Amino acid sequence: MAGDKNNTPANYLDKSMDKIKIIGAREHNLKNISLEIPRDKMVVITGLSGSGKSSLAFDTIFAEGQRRYVESLSSYARQFLGVIEKPDVDYIEGLSPAISIDQKSASNNPRSTVGTITEIYDYLRLLFARAGIPHCPNCKKPVSQQSATEITEQILGSAKETLRIMILAPLVSDRKGEHRDVFARIRKSGFSRLRVDGTVMDLDEAQSKELDKQKKHTIEVVVDRLILEKHDEDKSNRMRLFDSIEKALEIGGGYIKIVYVDKNIEEQYSEAFACPDCNISLPEISPRSFSFNSPHGACPYCQGLGTILEIDPKLILPNPRLTILEGAIRPWSKTASNSTWYMATLRAMAAKNRIPLDKPVGLLDKEQLRKILYGTGEEHFNVGGYSVKYEGIISNLERRYKETGSDYIRAEIEKYMIYRTCGACRGKRLRPEILGVLITNKNIIDVSEMTIDRCFDFFDKLEAKLNAQQKKISNQIIKEIKERLTFLLNVGLPYLTINRNATTLSGGEAQRIRLATQIGSGLQGVVYILDEPSIGLHQKDNGKLLKTLKNLRDLGNSIIIVEHDE
Repeated sequence: MAGDKNNTPANYLDKSMDKIKIIGAREHNLKNISLEIPRDKMVVITGLSGSGKSSLAFDTIFAEGQRRYVESLSSYARQFLGVIEKPDVDYIEGLSPAISIDQKSASNNPRSTVGTITEIYDYLRLLFARAGIPHCPNCKKPVSQQSATEITEQILGSAKETLRIMILAPLVSDRKGEHRDVFARIRKSGFSRLRVDGTVMDLDEAQSKELDKQKKHTIEVVVDRLILEKHDEDKSNRMRLFDSIEKALEIGGGYIKIVYVDKNIEEQYSEAFACPDCNISLPEISPRSFSFNSPHGACPYCQGLGTILEIDPKLILPNPRLTILEGAIRPWSKTASNSTWYMATLRAMAAKNRIPLDKPVGLLDKEQLRKILYGTGEEHFNVGGYSVKYEGIISNLERRYKETGSDYIRAEIEKYMIYRTCGACRGKRLRPEILGVLITNKNIIDVSEMTIDRCFDFFDKLEAKLNAQQKKISNQIIKEIKERLTFLLNVGLPYLTINRNATTLSGGEAQRIRLATQIGSGLQGVVYILDEPSIGLHQKDNGKLLKTLKNLRDLGNSIIIVEHDE
């Protein structure tokens, strides 16, 4: 490409603003390029490898559009974005905020999925929270609402011994803010004690304690504290419990917590949903309950990842032909000598339990291997004059992995770990009570595991299966979901599932998902820059992709495409 030296900014000022005008672009291997690109059109830049296509589109046009947008922000916002270098160009005119959709945009976040990127999962959460029918996670029966009388009888029925209980009414649950209005409301209601972030205190103390508005807080009113006797027949005590529960339900918006003080156990009850057969009360059903990124919905064992990092015994003892004395224990192989404390403890345990350390580990029986790997519990051994317990190789590594603050130690231990599907949620990421919320016998994960084309068919037929109330609630939500599914179908991705992890997407798939997301956002007046969007796409789907790009252009956007094929 050759530059035109007669082009100056003054020559262009009197022309209309329907073009992006670039003068003297010299970024990377561009040689003083000057050109005009029509706005609100779809323009393709093609050429030989190394001719400067990406340098012009991404390193000049996109970089300058991004830089100008960032400069328009406040100085407070700019400090988080850093300084963006100005590209090597004399002058650019007619440029709008630019969005780059390249093949390097795949997320490295293990929690990011196709559904979260496209916002389809956000609408699914809203749909199941508002139109789903909760079921008991144990007996699978639909759960019903509980009255104050039923809650009272349930608590009294569980009093097998003398119990000290505290009745709490939740007002704030994991919300940021200083919550001064909440304290004022509590004082107005006539209560003097409350629990703030797990600590019971007087109202005066709570008001004098300034809460960090940037952190999440939980505030509960202490409605009553009383002692329940086993087989208590005192009607006044029963009446007091009923009145306190009724008052707590009123203050807590239908939700209460019962704290068994001596057992340090909490139980939640609600007027909303509970299973009388299993004595299980479900938490408040809201959109955040269906998020595997929120503690309110995520499986508590895998924290919403669906997988657990565990130590693999085969990686600890990789060579079954070696004996322990020959260095069969791989993590200890660098220091496995008679002088190490761990080895001395293992020798003492092996001697007492008659485990031969000079025998190949592949010939040891299961019980002997279990003791070597997982320890011997509370059994004590004499090591160097000290009475100690043998922790076990795997138990020791797991403890050190959790307790250490060293990245090096964690990285070393991770060499002996593998990812396994979480046994609690079976890879579904959510709590069992949330997985019990169903629409036409499917929970939110069942729908997320469908491919895009099957999911579209499911929602296309769903409305006919809903009752009148569910239809009224879900009409607009289903419309939004189907629109986004249509965008994904149009860019040639019918085979992906909604819960497909973003880290497993190819560059072309990630780019087309972002493209579909941008169409759904409905932005106008933006310059979109794409890098070979047809890569990995079957020829029969090229027409759908072109139609999608034209729709994005027709919204009032400028499309610049870098293509390596003519």
